[in-house]
Amino acid sequence: MSSVPRSLSPELASKFGRLALSHITREYPNGLQHVLNGPADVRGPRDLHPIFFGSFDWHSCVHGYWLLATVLRLFPDSAQSRETRELFDAQLTPANVSGELEYLEQPLRKLFERPYGWAWLLMLSAELNRHGTDDGKRWSNVLKPLADEFVQRFLDFLPKATYPTRVGTHFNSAFALTLALEYSEVMSNEPLRTLLIKTATSWYRNDVDCQAWEPGGDDFLSPALMEAECMRRILSASDFQDWLEQFLPRLGERQPMTLFKPAIVSDRTDGKIAHLDGLNLSRGWCWRSLATVWRDTDPRRAIALDAADVHLTAGLSHVAGDYMGEHWLATFALLALI
Repeated sequence: MSSVPRSLSPELASKFGRLALSHITREYPNGLQHVLNGPADVRGPRDLHPIFFGSFDWHSCVHGYWLLATVLRLFPDSAQSRETRELFDAQLTPANVSGELEYLEQPLRKLFERPYGWAWLLMLSAELNRHGTDDGKRWSNVLKPLADEFVQRFLDFLPKATYPTRVGTHFNSAFALTLALEYSEVMSNEPLRTLLIKTATSWYRNDVDCQAWEPGGDDFLSPALMEAECMRRILSASDFQDWLEQFLPRLGERQPMTLFKPAIVSDRTDGKIAHLDGLNLSRGWCWRSLATVWRDTDPRRAIALDAADVHLTAGLSHVAGDYMGEHWLATFALLALI
């Protein structure tokens, strides 16, 4: 029996919540993604981003909120619930959302956080929409104008995106489509969902015999597994199995071997090398998701679950430690456990 958790326990949820609360309003250090249009734009993170100024960078702050919102929904009586509600009440306000929108409206900011931050903002919006409480509905309604802006950015951008970006970092197209698909389903946004499916189909439908030359030195996503997880979400179970047999034809032989071997993290104080802890966690998430397409008696299911356990064993013990990983890794651990 594997000792790796197969679901989110109250204890782990509390640990993840404490981690997120420890950095979500920590303004510095901060890695701003910021285009200066003039001297007036020389401003600090909190002034530029009234909600998402913490957690080292904008996107990590956004998915820190997603983590807290998810933990609050699943464990509403946890030790961090009161502090989370107070944070959301203070930060998720119409004035603060207007401030985030004002930033986006300035010249040369169409590329801001594309596509990773866009997708995580939509995931946060979807999560708040899942809450059945009055507070959740209020927070969701307040955030809606910002979510609408990023929906529109996807609608404007994807028809122009002739090619996907097949890297293991923030620019990975399959990861963004996967999160945006979840939003489109939760929010019943059919125009967005239709475009996402059309885009993923055009990019990935004919891919075969993936070589999986990974990981790269600063990957936190598997280009191969992330593409497979994206396709799992848009195809029927039978069509996906047919596609996957073409895309990873030797999976039953644990090939390509690179997908089954956890990444080595040589220096967790190096923010780029620390990405590899995230790779182990996100591979665990993908392997667990992919395992659901096979019956219990199919040996590929056991292979996928074993690969998930191996990667999660390598990653879960490192969600806390150095701030270079601590400000974001719990998010990817949570993805694998819910």
